[in-house]
Amino acid sequence: MAYTTIDDPSAHFQTTLYTGDGQTGRTVTNGGNSDMQPDWIWIKYRTAGVSHVTYDSSRGATKRLYIDFDGQEATQAEGVQAFSSDGFTLGNAGASNANTIPFVAWQWKANGGTTSTNSDGDINSTVQANTTAGFSIITDSPGNNTARNIGHGLGKAPTFIIRRARNRTENWRVLFDGFGTTGAINLDQEGTYNSSTVLFNGVSSTTFGVGTDLSVNGAYNYVTYCFTDIQGFSKSGKFIGNQNADGPFNYTGFKPAFIIFKANSNYKYWYQFDNQRSPANPVQKGIVASLSDAEYNTADIAVDFLSNGFKIRNNSTTLNENGTTIAYMAFAENPFVTSSGVPTTAR
Repeated sequence: MAYTTIDDPSAHFQTTLYTGDGQTGRTVTNGGNSDMQPDWIWIKYRTAGVSHVTYDSSRGATKRLYIDFDGQEATQAEGVQAFSSDGFTLGNAGASNANTIPFVAWQWKANGGTTSTNSDGDINSTVQANTTAGFSIITDSPGNNTARNIGHGLGKAPTFIIRRARNRTENWRVLFDGFGTTGAINLDQEGTYNSSTVLFNGVSSTTFGVGTDLSVNGAYNYVTYCFTDIQGFSKSGKFIGNQNADGPFNYTGFKPAFIIFKANSNYKYWYQFDNQRSPANPVQKGIVASLSDAEYNTADIAVDFLSNGFKIRNNSTTLNENGTTIAYMAFAENPFVTSSGVPTTAR
């Protein structure tokens, strides 16, 4: 049984649903067991084809990036205007606060907006890290595209890294240890993993490596979100699809609250599921991270969230293509076994 150091995952990750009111100053309050100040917020308009938007406390409130396409960072004064101790404040931007529209916000806690200079790599980086939950936000400006290592502040090798240039039209690059420790796959597109070292080039307990490709290293400003597995709280992994409604079971050591998937196959997008939009099994309200499409609700692409992992419950090639490697990153609702050795209840 997997013991955990985090008995209440909601202190570090939360999914929050809210309805927009179209008004500046709209406050969104998280509803988990613990108050959580979010440091990275990812928002999606659920009912129409409106782009995903993201903000973080290292780049600062109002600094918007889109998830599903390659637009540069922009100042959106009516986007996320402030990060608070238990949520965030919005302006009236339609992508995050259109009147009467249902939204979902996935949120991770780093270090409450407090950053420090990290000199573990070949250049200094600015880091705010939550080592308890295995999450850090890194900003850096390499100055040129000489291959280098960059400090991440986690004290443990990352298993899932998301990076992009802020002031350059460029793709989001993802290093997923389910596919490898060099190369990248794009977050904002379909497609397969590229193992080339000109993209990411290895990880260690203190740094991650970037090659010479301008999407990850050059005379631009960059932001990176790093995750490492924490027993009972977060888990990256992979499985092989069987294209059967009795799909693969994957042990995580916790009941999932959120999972993002990517099949290493052409014409396959990123899919994400959570326990707030789908509070009961089968979890079938999905959102495609790499498209602006509205939320879908179909049993053809369904997952069961279980007390100790998840099981694929569909024979669709989207998440269960026979013989294809599907990688995932999952975060906990409850650990399977608490820090005191007490099993949690089954879903």
